[in-house]
Amino acid sequence: MQILVLWDDPDEAELLQLYLDVDDNVVEITSETDRVLKLAASPHDWDVVLLCTDWPDFDAAYQTFQQVSQVIPDCPIVGCCRPDAIYRVAQFLTNGLRSYVIRDDAGDFMFLLHATLDAAVEAVRAERERLVSMKLRQEIEAVRKLQESIIPTNLDSPDGYEVVARYETSQIRVLGGHPVTMAGGDYYDVFRLPDDRMVVVVGDASGHGMRACMSIMTMHTLIRMIRSDEYRDTAHFVTEVNRRLCEQLAVHDDGGFITLLYGVLQPNSHEFEWTSAGHPLPVLQQCSANEITNLGDNSDGGLPLGIDPTATYTARCSQIPPGSRLLLYTDGLAEALGDPDGSHHEFGFDGIQKSLRATVTEPISSALQSLFGNSSAFTRGHGRHDDTSVVLISRT
Repeated sequence: MQILVLWDDPDEAELLQLYLDVDDNVVEITSETDRVLKLAASPHDWDVVLLCTDWPDFDAAYQTFQQVSQVIPDCPIVGCCRPDAIYRVAQFLTNGLRSYVIRDDAGDFMFLLHATLDAAVEAVRAERERLVSMKLRQEIEAVRKLQESIIPTNLDSPDGYEVVARYETSQIRVLGGHPVTMAGGDYYDVFRLPDDRMVVVVGDASGHGMRACMSIMTMHTLIRMIRSDEYRDTAHFVTEVNRRLCEQLAVHDDGGFITLLYGVLQPNSHEFEWTSAGHPLPVLQQCSANEITNLGDNSDGGLPLGIDPTATYTARCSQIPPGSRLLLYTDGLAEALGDPDGSHHEFGFDGIQKSLRATVTEPISSALQSLFGNSSAFTRGHGRHDDTSVVLISRT
């Protein structure tokens, strides 16, 4: 610690030097108020100030205390007072004195000084960290609101179809059971084209926080800018989005990328054309037989966006049978971690299938709620460590 001391007794000052000048401490002791003010104003990172509350008298000591507080406002000040003058310390305490020690005639108070000064420094450090943490929490909340502002709430589905969707941030429980809501990089969008086709987009930027959010905002802006017939060719569209994203430093800096599932549903022919860029495959549930399968296989997923500007992508076409449901999701749903038998397990595709089968006769809004509820329950109260987006489409 860097310790600045204003003391009245030269003999005690020598003892103070011995008691405080330990470990890596740097101690500067003076009995002159002008010098202590000069030292306080010097380009020196003082960690704590110790001063007598009655030197050279109470009024002068209080004035010095105020001046030091103004010069180095973030530095804690500890006072030292005599037993018969404790009541005078109240004036100091109400104006920012961090702590005080009673100065007994035997000099035993010196044994308390190091611990008292150290506690004052730690208290200030903890307070600063709390303020920084609060500001970071506010920043994260602002990022999260920015991200949620681009996620649609009113979904317009074509005749013969019903669509529901939901986004949830990750929520981690830390010491004390307090949840911390994280900003993430999940994204979905559902909108209609002029010819009644429905575009469905589900994306997931790597990482968390501002960078992931900016990556998703960039992709969202690109998708909304490219308003043309290119929408209908999913492979061409994803290739174009990838090329443009590779030009954005906010996306690919330090290895960042975005996975994307982009699909166009033709309500007349009930064909779903889709292209995956490293994203989980769509899931089809045929409700009559309650059969659940992935559309395509692992070879149908291309490279995530923002890695290689020359990457090419393939369009797949799937038929949506009557009474079927189509699920598009981000990996936060499947990767919810549980610990049922002492070893970590993911909710996984098995958990998704189980949840969908259990709600096959229920409205798709209930099925969507169950997917989130079951995956969250699987974590046994710890919360999903990744944000999650789900789009569920039903051919009615």
